[in-house]
Amino acid sequence: MSELQRKIEELQTIIDEGRRIVFFTGAGVSTDSGIPDFRSQDGLYSMQYRYPPEEIISHHFFEENPEEFYRFYKDKMLILDAEPNDTHKLMAKLEAKGKSLGVVTQNIDGLHQKAGSKRVYELHGSVLRNYCTRCGKFFDASYIKNSSGIPCCDKCGAIVKPDVVLYEEGLSSPVINGAVAAIQSADVLIVLGTSLVVYPAAGLIRYFSGRKLVLINRSVTPYDREADLLIQASFSDVFPKIKV
Repeated sequence: MSELQRKIEELQTIIDEGRRIVFFTGAGVSTDSGIPDFRSQDGLYSMQYRYPPEEIISHHFFEENPEEFYRFYKDKMLILDAEPNDTHKLMAKLEAKGKSLGVVTQNIDGLHQKAGSKRVYELHGSVLRNYCTRCGKFFDASYIKNSSGIPCCDKCGAIVKPDVVLYEEGLSSPVINGAVAAIQSADVLIVLGTSLVVYPAAGLIRYFSGRKLVLINRSVTPYDREADLLIQASFSDVFPKIKV
């Protein structure tokens, strides 16, 4: 038996014995669905643009240069034809069976909900929700994708902003509180697809005091030594083999 096979069997046991599992997910979970990772070698951060991606998706850049913001946003972040992969689906199945308390995610793609997950704490918001900055009218993602240039409200004419947490913006207190409560209640915390370097989101792991901490990621993270089970592999090599 290979080392990976042994670890997959250990993961299966942890999931089987878990009663209050919480998943904490990052961009790596959605790469198998065709959504680029920000920090991997092939991710958005390694590409060349007129401005660094970190600057483009900041609050001040959105305010000062919305046309350039939306050119990047529509091209690289608004991927509406992506479908949930096996990892998303496994989490939804565990919730449906009553074994999972839900998902805390740094992702903004809405794929957890598309897979069937009901309790999803979106720390960084969602591309699927957009609001007029003046009157608050709601717009779906298709409205943004199909707009020409800067999307504006069809009611009052003001600019429409994605309900996504940009750099320099604070996280939603109700979402943070819900995520913390779920993590504190968990007996198993499975962290996957995140580098755990983006705060305050990554700091939420400190609220876990349950039985098993599982870390699954392709690269190293600052929390690797604290994990009860560490798997460094592609999710497509792991989750299709887990039985629910």
